[in-house]
Amino acid sequence: MPQLAIVGLGGVGGYFGFKLAQKYAGSAAASITFVARGETHALVQANGLTLLSPEHPVSVTHPAKLVETVSELEDAQIVIICVKEYDLESVCTQLKTKIQDHIVILPLMNGVDIYDRIRRIIPNGIVLPACVYVASHIKEKAVVEHQGNPGRIIVGNDPQRPDYTPHELVSLLADAEISVEYQADASPAIWTKYIFIASFGLVSARYNKSIGQVHDEPLLHERAQLIMREIAAIARRKGVALPANIIEQTFQKAASFPFHTPTSLQLDVQSGKTNTELELFAGAILNYGKNVGVPVEETRKIYSEIRELPAASLRQARKPARP
Repeated sequence: MPQLAIVGLGGVGGYFGFKLAQKYAGSAAASITFVARGETHALVQANGLTLLSPEHPVSVTHPAKLVETVSELEDAQIVIICVKEYDLESVCTQLKTKIQDHIVILPLMNGVDIYDRIRRIIPNGIVLPACVYVASHIKEKAVVEHQGNPGRIIVGNDPQRPDYTPHELVSLLADAEISVEYQADASPAIWTKYIFIASFGLVSARYNKSIGQVHDEPLLHERAQLIMREIAAIARRKGVALPANIIEQTFQKAASFPFHTPTSLQLDVQSGKTNTELELFAGAILNYGKNVGVPVEETRKIYSEIRELPAASLRQARKPARP
């Protein structure tokens, strides 16, 4: 029986973890373990995990097993990582000794450098590049709220292990009524999403403006477009097959959102949150740009501007940025 572990019960992990735990509760087909810390662990242990979603009339489920740290995992054959990017290295360091060659890691996270960052710490096992779409968030500890379209996962092959295809994992996810698509090369899907979330995230955070405002206001639109061009140039230099009209497609996608929709980076930066995904967006562009020889001056400029914002400056005084 496959043993699956969900690491992190935020908006992403809570949504997909709920579906898996509810589907396979008491089943011989799979066993689901949740990894959750502190108060979330205590609340799930006492009351279960709640998912408020039109997809599930029964809103509470319990995993087969619940632990507080990945170091407590035993016999997990598939590890689904759903943490924020700033927790990734810590989780991988704890996981490293648990990962044998047959164990599969599926990171459901934003970003184009997630695979590379995992591989720098965990050289063995099977790491599946993936792209995830889901409109869900933590309403309160151990309670996740989902709205909009069903969550969706695109999963591809590990470039380091091209012999392995994730058909069993895809079937387990699909049987839990998770929309999942297998693509041998998931890179185009990952970079396509990243062009949108990084460009709109950075510009909206810099100006505290919504997705609709970034789309419509000429200066903001131009800056987002310049960032998109830099990301697209990096992707193509790395051999990623993006559509010729990727920038036009990205603005069309933005226009489909309600006008006043904020981005998560905007909310975090403007609130002075200690940890944000600024490095996930700007840091990755700067690093890849340097590595493949693509100038990224617009990204460098807006990265510096965001770090100099009053809320960001206060945050940086508390915690130095990662180089």
